Amino acid sequence: MKSSVHELGALFEEVQMKNILGDGKTFPDCIPKRSLDEINEEFQLTKANPDFDLTRFVATNFELPKAESTSYSGGKATAREHIEALWEVLTRYPSDELSSQITLPHPYVVPGGRFREIYYWDSYFTMLGLKASGRIDLIQHMINNFVYLIDRYGYIPNGNRTYFLGRSQPPFFSLMVKLLAEAKGQATLEHYLNPLEKEYSFWMSGSKELSNSNRAVKRTVLLPNGVILNRYWDENNTPRPESFKEDIELSHQTHQKPEELFRHLRAAAESGWDFSSRWFKEVNSFASIHTAEIIPVDLNCLLLHLELTLSDTHRQMGLADKSQKYLTLAEQRKKAIQDFCWDGTGFYFDYDYIIAKRKTSKTLAAAFPLFFKVATEQQAANIAATLKEEFLKPGGFTTTPEFSGQQWDAPNGWAPLQWITFRGLLNYGFDELANEAKSRWVTANLKVFEKTGKMTEKYDVWNKNAEASGGEYPNQDGFGWTNGVFLALNSTN
Repeated sequence: MKSSVHELGALFEEVQMKNILGDGKTFPDCIPKRSLDEINEEFQLTKANPDFDLTRFVATNFELPKAESTSYSGGKATAREHIEALWEVLTRYPSDELSSQITLPHPYVVPGGRFREIYYWDSYFTMLGLKASGRIDLIQHMINNFVYLIDRYGYIPNGNRTYFLGRSQPPFFSLMVKLLAEAKGQATLEHYLNPLEKEYSFWMSGSKELSNSNRAVKRTVLLPNGVILNRYWDENNTPRPESFKEDIELSHQTHQKPEELFRHLRAAAESGWDFSSRWFKEVNSFASIHTAEIIPVDLNCLLLHLELTLSDTHRQMGLADKSQKYLTLAEQRKKAIQDFCWDGTGFYFDYDYIIAKRKTSKTLAAAFPLFFKVATEQQAANIAATLKEEFLKPGGFTTTPEFSGQQWDAPNGWAPLQWITFRGLLNYGFDELANEAKSRWVTANLKVFEKTGKMTEKYDVWNKNAEASGGEYPNQDGFGWTNGVFLALNSTN
């Protein structure tokens, strides 16, 4: 029995390839008005009829997902008042909706716009704002939803949709738990130890199968010095249901085998940076994407934090041997990040393990070693100088200096990366640069809000009007992580 729209085979493919709903994510999110097997049977029986109309068939058999209004029609609210009011608009509650949605047991905040479900890494930055709003209850509900997903699937999926199963997103779970512990005490870490360990096991799954002849298994990669680092990956090598048409069309433009291309596209979706020239062999060639061949510096910094969190929690519980085990793993990872991702010219880069060379694309992922205090003082000084010279723009930090047409490249800036870079610079005493970037970003947010009444997913930080574009879909409003970072920045001295 089919349980999700994306399992409808020929019907699904025809609707997606003809783009009759305008956004590839809409059809997978639709709610069927009767059983999918019945709908599919009728489609097979009637599709060859001369008067068959696919658009009418979809309208008859499916309910389109609802769109929430996230603009402030009165025009009198401040940005902060607007965001505070939006928390309830963007909050979802447990439901028995029969669709691709995975029902969660507790309330949660969605980003907004076409993003009608919880997203893994988005949620950490949303939580920063919830903390500033005093909504610790909602932070805990969202963490408990992630625990539910870990217990059910063994990991936190990209989002709570069945078509996202097979991949995760940047592992911010340990940071979420630490955030909650700041509000509720260190016993919080012990309470969530089991899901933290399961999260780590997921990212390290396959590591015991690694060898010199089998250097990459799932998300783990064996490096020449015997150390294991991680990559993004996906269990599936088929087109993404929510971007089916785009993936199929790109497969006709590449020399890669379709299944290899689809895996790289999915791995980039797991990275959250979908898409960026960061993942390309050639800056302006989407068809050259090779994400799963890359060891990302930010991913490994996040897993370093998870290892240190596990070490700290075990030490707190008096379990010295386990604490030391994770501390040793963290120290090995930290050294490997320095060995493989630090370039002698003064910047952190991703590492291409296939050709055993660092990538040459400069990106804001280089700020993660500052955020997690991996860099030395001199390394931090070199990075800060590059950030000031090449990344700081009128509206904040650009994601990359490259204009590829992809949304995670110039001219766009994104809230999560502004926060990571801001806090990373503060960690090393670069307060002036951090606060200048903060001021420019907040000003860009306010400029668009005053013009449109909305907070948006991303911003053009190169342009005075600050309204962003690029990517597979239009700029979305709502917007969870922008709201969260805005409040967090304005709560930070």
